[in-house]
Amino acid sequence: MENRNIHTWNTKATVLTIFGVIVALLGMLWVVQGLGIIQIDPILCVGDCEPITGKSVRWTVVGAITLFVGSVSVWAGLKRVNP
Repeated sequence: MENRNIHTWNTKATVLTIFGVIVALLGMLWVVQGLGIIQIDPILCVGDCEPITGKSVRWTVVGAITLFVGSVSVWAGLKRVNP
């Protein structure tokens, strides 16, 4: 019974860590796009999507917040793996 709980705990930690890495990478992309370091055309656009040209404070802030959330998720996932 105890082994099953440990396995479930590690699965949750792994999922949280992978989710955090994906979110953090997306946040990093938005930060560098918002700073005007790279420019990428929109992918899988649903509405009137325009590429970000030049610097964008909004996308830099959104990216920084997303990067922070992803980093906290990775930290929490790794902390659960090694209690």
